[in-house]
Amino acid sequence: MTDGFESASLLSIRDRAIVVTGGGKGIGRVYCERMAEAGAKVVVADIDAEANDDTVAAILAAGGEAVACTTDVSDADQAERMARTAIDSFGRIDGLLNNASLMSVLPRGDWMEIDVERWDRVMEVNLRGIFVCCRAVVPQMREQGGGKIVNISSGRFWLGSPNRLDYSTSKAGVIGLTRSLATEVGPYNICVNAITPGFTLSDTQVASSGDYAQRNEPPPGRIIRRHQYPDDLVGAVMFLMSAGSDFITGQTINVDGGQSMH
Repeated sequence: MTDGFESASLLSIRDRAIVVTGGGKGIGRVYCERMAEAGAKVVVADIDAEANDDTVAAILAAGGEAVACTTDVSDADQAERMARTAIDSFGRIDGLLNNASLMSVLPRGDWMEIDVERWDRVMEVNLRGIFVCCRAVVPQMREQGGGKIVNISSGRFWLGSPNRLDYSTSKAGVIGLTRSLATEVGPYNICVNAITPGFTLSDTQVASSGDYAQRNEPPPGRIIRRHQYPDDLVGAVMFLMSAGSDFITGQTINVDGGQSMH
């Protein structure tokens, strides 16, 4: 047996300081609340200050630990402030969950309808945002001897889904960033992995998707014949934040009920 192996705590995230971007609402809020329930100390880093405060208040009321840090992830200075908030509040950064992205606010339509300004803003948030947030937390992770970075991509990467080409392209870029960054920071015991969620019925998704989200039937081709909900993603995130995934890096875990296989 490996010296120092502790099966009892293998999948625990208790007392781990984890930063969640886009954590104020939607799936991000569910990540924050569930990880706090599991004993993590959470930094809720959403661009929406009111949503941040609401999420933190809910976590504190439930007996968890959390702090808010209003953050536009595309702004490098704000990303640095986010990392500093985690260090000042909890003394370390054990995990970064790059969840923030522009998607539900983007109208569906032909790719020729996407103007350059919209394209650039999507790339700023969905791709540059991950880059600057990783750059902000890695120095602390190196100093403390390791850490976990989990990047949220999208099942659109596997499906080649139409309508929102800018979003799909940015999420494909997330997987490339994940793989290359894993090789860069692996020597410092920092694991970098990605998750590709399927179409998930979060509150923000339902609000933006109208009839499609409200239909009783899940997407065609999904093997598990029900809709996907935010809690379906929590287990994969917690696993990648735990010691149980210490030898897993550069990988993409697909969580979509078997709609895509790879």
